[in-house]
Amino acid sequence: MRYNFKNIAFYMMEWKNLLSAKRWGHEDRSPRDTDEARSQFQIDYDRLIFSSPFRRLQNKTQVFPLPGSVFVHNRLTHSLEVASVGRSLGRIFYNQTKKDNPNIDNEVPLMSEVGNIVAAAALAHDLGNPAFGHSGEAAISRYFTNGEGKFYLDQLAEEQKKDFTKFEGNANAIRILTHPFEGKGNGAYALTYSTLAAIGKYPCESIIGGEKSKLHRKKYGFFQSEKEIFRKIADELGMLKDSENPLGYFRHPLAYLVEAADDICYGIIDLEDAHRLQILSFDEVKDLLLPLCNSDKLEERLKNDLEDDDAKVGLLRAKAISTLIGECSRIFYDEQKTILSGTFNKSLTDALPEHYLQAWKTIEKISVEKIYNYQSVITKEVSGYKVMAGLLEEFVPALVNNDTHYYRKLVQLIPKQFHTEKEDLYSRVQSVLDFVSGMTDLYAVELYGKIKGISFPSVT
Repeated sequence: MRYNFKNIAFYMMEWKNLLSAKRWGHEDRSPRDTDEARSQFQIDYDRLIFSSPFRRLQNKTQVFPLPGSVFVHNRLTHSLEVASVGRSLGRIFYNQTKKDNPNIDNEVPLMSEVGNIVAAAALAHDLGNPAFGHSGEAAISRYFTNGEGKFYLDQLAEEQKKDFTKFEGNANAIRILTHPFEGKGNGAYALTYSTLAAIGKYPCESIIGGEKSKLHRKKYGFFQSEKEIFRKIADELGMLKDSENPLGYFRHPLAYLVEAADDICYGIIDLEDAHRLQILSFDEVKDLLLPLCNSDKLEERLKNDLEDDDAKVGLLRAKAISTLIGECSRIFYDEQKTILSGTFNKSLTDALPEHYLQAWKTIEKISVEKIYNYQSVITKEVSGYKVMAGLLEEFVPALVNNDTHYYRKLVQLIPKQFHTEKEDLYSRVQSVLDFVSGMTDLYAVELYGKIKGISFPSVT
């Protein structure tokens, strides 16, 4: 849609195009009429729930090392919570839209599904994250910038190099969901175009990603191998191209809601985990969360109605998340035109009203100081570096060269789905990254120990 304002022409994305039930890999099939049980986007959600990459998230680190006697969140529980918050954000937006325009369901038939689209995309947002969280991403990148993988860079195009030297879990999620892995069929998970687009927080390729001043280019959202896939999806949905750089697009609007759901969950729930691990006291958590709770009587309830500190923190967490859901959904609705025109250049949490924003920034500051730099977290990150680098040092030359008895044995350890018939270096290295990045923390440590001779495999 083209608008003129004070003699300046600009374009906006349109909801009727942005919401599509067309499925990747099954474009020739007409979307089925909604059955009694599930809409097309609920089908997306269910397919993800039952998928192997999603199940593996239960053994992938969120922040803290995987639990012993005290339970803390992993990537799977985090993703479920993000999906729950995302559904609420989308549903509130639809309800407000319906209130202001009672005819919206006729004008945009799929608008009522926004909550389900956001929930499905939120469920998948971390599928591409390797073992050991962000340190796993950093370890992969470091292998190619400062490790043995540097040897291969001279044989790659510049944009291919960036895919490896700036390895990005967001791009890896799109690859997992669209790439036809060996023996898995060409349609991959056959998710809807809208769900896939809502996952892409950074809809550009690696060569232009990393521009911190541009939210949609802060990182990148697809590898060279999926460039044409994303282009097809974006063009089908009418996503705006970035006029400053033709190699990327402005965000699908629902990506803002997926991002907000993620921000809300890790920002608040990391505090709850830190309290369970006795890193933060109850009073510290209370002082951080109360300003977000929007309740004059809450402190009295904490004092008189609850005795258990974990229960008190749970109540504070619930109230804070409720406030943030309400505020972020309101901002999304109010800023709809700037979002649809690609000119809204901040996350929804960074657009919070000042009194909430200050509380939010304080939480971010304390989280960095006391949680993300906690000794066990740092130890996990350092260990992750060693394990991931060690696996790449073995498997990359093995699959690329495959010219010795030892390398051929190593290649046999790579499951069939991660093999490729392509001969070019980029595709072969990427196949190794598919294998290694898909590992859980526990499997990565176990395999690393076995191939390094630190532990010896047993017959089971």
